[in-house]
Amino acid sequence: MLDELEKDGIETELIQLAGETLSGCKACYKCAENRDQKCAVEKDRVNEYIAKMQQSEGILFGSPTYISDMTANMKALIERATIVSRSNGDLFKRKVGAAVIAVRRAGSTHVLSSMNYFFLINQMMIPGSSYWNMGIGRNPEK
Repeated sequence: MLDELEKDGIETELIQLAGETLSGCKACYKCAENRDQKCAVEKDRVNEYIAKMQQSEGILFGSPTYISDMTANMKALIERATIVSRSNGDLFKRKVGAAVIAVRRAGSTHVLSSMNYFFLINQMMIPGSSYWNMGIGRNPEK
């Protein structure tokens, strides 16, 4: 996906959440109190990712489907980024957002919907498609 965007002159940066330990939102609302565009939890890299998302023109999320849902790290990022964004004047408003889902069987539409909800609550624009953005395959080598 990133190669295709770069062919059109769109600069991209890949950030892998795999192997990290991100915690979900604790609903402390310190971000709303501090209004410094950061999550009060600083033990992981979420604030770095929020800053990169804020500086970008668009956000592309990708996740495998684990038990009909996105990965725990992606969910943690989405939770915390949403509360920080909404508490600081909608940091991602009018950016373009898209999601790509990898799936072996069922469950992918829920992941796609969850990611699209992030884009929508953050007042982002979601480009249309001729079909849902999912790659299905059990054995990619075949």
